[in-house]
Order: sequence, then structure tokens, then C-alpha cells
Amino acid sequence: MNLAAYACDPARTRGRRRPEAPAPTRTEFQRDRDRIVHSTAFRRLVYKTQVFLNHEGDLFRTRLTHSIEVAQLARSIARPLALNEDLVEAIALAHDLGHTPGHAGQDALDECMRAHGGFEHNLQSLRVVDKLEERYPDFDGLNLCFETREGILKHCSRANAERLERKEPGGIGRRFLDRTQPGLEAQLCNVADEIAYNAHDIDDGVRSGLITLEQVAQVPLFGEHHRAAMQEHPQLQGRRLLYEATRRMLSAQVYDAIAATQARIAQAAPAHEDDVRRMPALVCFTEDLRARAAELKSFLFHNLYRHPRVTATTAQAQEVVRGLFACYVDKPQEMQAGYTAREDLHRAVADYIAGMTDRFAIREHERLTGRRLLG
Repeated sequence: MNLAAYACDPARTRGRRRPEAPAPTRTEFQRDRDRIVHSTAFRRLVYKTQVFLNHEGDLFRTRLTHSIEVAQLARSIARPLALNEDLVEAIALAHDLGHTPGHAGQDALDECMRAHGGFEHNLQSLRVVDKLEERYPDFDGLNLCFETREGILKHCSRANAERLERKEPGGIGRRFLDRTQPGLEAQLCNVADEIAYNAHDIDDGVRSGLITLEQVAQVPLFGEHHRAAMQEHPQLQGRRLLYEATRRMLSAQVYDAIAATQARIAQAAPAHEDDVRRMPALVCFTEDLRARAAELKSFLFHNLYRHPRVTATTAQAQEVVRGLFACYVDKPQEMQAGYTAREDLHRAVADYIAGMTDRFAIREHERLTGRRLLG
């Protein structure tokens, strides 16, 4: 693997919290990726959804398919930049491990946990790989490398960063206090996540009937590729036209991110991965594409995420989460045994709910309350 001098090199990793002997055939970041893929939390992502709840149909994106799409896009950008593809794949596959059932379940869980430290899904993803996975005899969690963990923790409040710093001085929370950057691989995954979201929400939104292809074609970023597809293939219509326009839009964003990042790296001239952390973010879009992507986000927010059917489903999903939280706090014995024995009851309840798939949460809510919500 020919890495740039400013890429994260597994030979120079800041290591694992618990030292381990190296693997004979894999780098440290390959081991991280493999541990994530084999984790229980990763398997559950197949039944956790994005905008749509799992009961609404089998063809819509889940958090598993989203994570795979992010990993593919991230690797496509990483290679021409000579960044570490194994690391970007590991980060991409793990970035949603802490997400709650339902797209807005995290808001409801944060509300329930407000007096008990709050709930952040990025922090929960880190908690999953640091503590909650139970696969190894000598440690909790997956014992991932520092660089993978810093990429997973995309956002973090100052209060939570301070808590992390007290537990791990100079560790994963330090950059949120110092206002420094993560490595380029982590920055890249943030951009790939954004690219994937816009594309698959258009696809799922049109196929669900909540928005129309004609509506999206009026948005400049998508519209230019829609027009180009129709000019080149006048016979295209329906799903083929949607897929072709979306494919072109995806490619344009990938190529823009590569070119804009190359230009910014050339100007900043980092000589080492630690230089990257002291510089402003280097992985980026051009200003023109960033503005057009913002227009698309605004369109999706007002026409898809705030569609009456979506908001109704969101409200019910939040009611499920709030109902489960209240029931488990009142009757901890209703949770699995491993959670009832924990010292911090409220955090144990949040961990239990956050780990649920959509359909398990719906079934549990009906079992505990006698009310059937969401299908």
C-alpha cells in the first residue's frame, strides 16, 4: 500500500488501549475493520433504518446498506489521495453502530437521558466499540486502534469530551477541547457520509412516492445530471432515469471532493499525519458544489424529512423510545439480565434501547404497554 506521508500509517498507529500482539497477515486497521464486521452491533444495522421505519418495506435503505455505501464512496476517494483505505472502511462501517431504532429515536433518548448525561449517537457508537461488545475473554468492547476510534467519534459535546479526557487523558476527546482536526481518513468519512445520504434519500424518497422525480429535477445539483442523462439517453424513464441521474451525481461529488482536497493538501503541504491535525479541515468540496449540496439538503429537509407521513412515523418512533425508557426504568427486570445488574440504571436502559432493531423495539413496546404503534 503506497500511502502519502500525511496518511494514517498502521505501522505508526497510536495503538490500542489494551496492547495486543500484531497479527501475522493483517495490518492493525484491517483487524479493526474485521472486528467491526463480525460484531453484534454491525449485524443489527440491517434492521435499523434511515428515514423510513423497517416495517414500511424491504427495499429502503437500512443503516447497514448505508454504512456499506459510505465505505465504498470513502475508498473511492481515499485511493487517489493515497490515504489508508482499510482505515476509512473501518470508520465508515462503524460510524452508525450506536444509532437508536428509528431515525429520530436519538432525540427522544437524549430527552429521556437529559438529567443523566444525555445521549449522543456518535458517542454511543464509540461506547459500543469501547465497552458494550462482549466478544473477547480479556477485555470489553473491540479494543480498536486510536485512529479508528477518533473517526467513529465524529461529533462530541464539550461536556462529554471533558468526561472522555478525564478517563483517557490526551486521548479520543482531546481534539474537541483543543479544536484540532482528526486524521484525513476520518475527515474523508464525514464527506462520504454526506454524499451517501443525499443520494439514497433521493432514491428512497422518489421510490416511496413522498417526493417526485420532477420535483428533485428542479434542484440544481441533481437537475444538471438528470438533464444530461436524458440528453444522452432520451428513452430513459422511471427507475432507470432515477438511477442514472443519481449515479452521475454521486460520481460528480466524488470527483469534486478528490480535486478540492488535492488542491487544499497541495496548498497546506502537510508532511506528517500529525500536521493534518493542527490544520483546518483539508477534505472538502469546492465552494460551488458545497453551495449546491446545501440547496439539495434544504430541499430534502422541507420536502422529505418534513413530509407529513415521515413526521407522523417519527413521532410514533419517539413515542416508542420514550415508552420503553419509562417502562425499563420502572421495571429493570424486563431487560435482559446483563443490563439489570449495572450500577447506572439509566445508562443501562439507554444502552439497551439504543441497541435494539426497529422491529424489536416495536414488539417490546407492545409487550410492555399493550399498545401497537408503527404497523
